[in-house]
Amino acid sequence: MPSKSEFVEYLLEMLQPLGAVRAKSMFGGWGLYAGERFFALVAEDTLFLKVDEASRAEFEARGLQPFRYEANGKVSVMSYYQPPAEALDDRELLVAWAWKGLAAAERAARAKKPRKRK
Repeated sequence: MPSKSEFVEYLLEMLQPLGAVRAKSMFGGWGLYAGERFFALVAEDTLFLKVDEASRAEFEARGLQPFRYEANGKVSVMSYYQPPAEALDDRELLVAWAWKGLAAAERAARAKKPRKRK
């Protein structure tokens, strides 16, 4: 498993007010989890927070950029957006934006139908 970048370690420290936040290596980047909720990702030392229909407009209104990646010649956009740049230097502000990502993750989890047991 690759070691966490200084940026990921910094984010884990900054996000401590959310509770037990952990980073999991995935697809060349990192997924950030609060409990069992995947609420953020880090790609190329850039943080992206989960958004949904309830929160996307707030991110877009501020001109914040979504996570994009290219695979097989096609660009895909995911429902993860950067927080404001100033949030990365301000714990209180970063945590406030991270709560938006965590709330979107919670809403997504509640919307999933429970799986039937065999």
